[in-house]
Amino acid sequence: MQRRIVVIVGHPDPDPKRLCRALASSYAEGARLAGHPVHEIDIARLNFPFLRSMEEFRHGMVAPDLTDEIEAIKKADHIVFFFPLWLGSMPALLKAFLEQIMRPGIAFAYSERGEAGLTKSMFTKCSAHIVVTMGMPSAFYRLWYLGQGVASMRRGILNFVGIRPVRQTFLGSVEAVSSSRRRKWIDQMRSLGVRAR
Repeated sequence: MQRRIVVIVGHPDPDPKRLCRALASSYAEGARLAGHPVHEIDIARLNFPFLRSMEEFRHGMVAPDLTDEIEAIKKADHIVFFFPLWLGSMPALLKAFLEQIMRPGIAFAYSERGEAGLTKSMFTKCSAHIVVTMGMPSAFYRLWYLGQGVASMRRGILNFVGIRPVRQTFLGSVEAVSSSRRRKWIDQMRSLGVRAR
């Protein structure tokens, strides 16, 4: 079954040699080979402001660079995020991008009681996969830090707007990894893309 997939590269550095870009490219390649329509978003190449007030979050204009990206995400059946772990969580630019996208009227709606009531999630037919690279061993991040930064993204952002299930893959010790291990990770992403996982 075809799934509309959005691949989001959340690395703020546009350097094409970044592992996140190789992983995302391999995933997208596998998905296209399997016949899945793929829309790729590279946040390092987008121009949008940081939101600085609740008023901007609720009612601010959407940056022109984000119009096509929002439409693609609205239509997506599956979203895959690739980003490096910075200070235990996602880089600030990816968080800023999500604050722009996961806003009232786009990703959720307030109830008739307004902001004091419950909200209605608007992405309820979409799943996601979070792929995170990190300098520390991935087991250490899971066991010692309990994966808190990524868990916050999963529960506080993606689940909040109705995106589930959300799978996650942690790739650790990336600075010291061998070329064969790196190749294995890239091949793994291509396989996941084929299966739209």
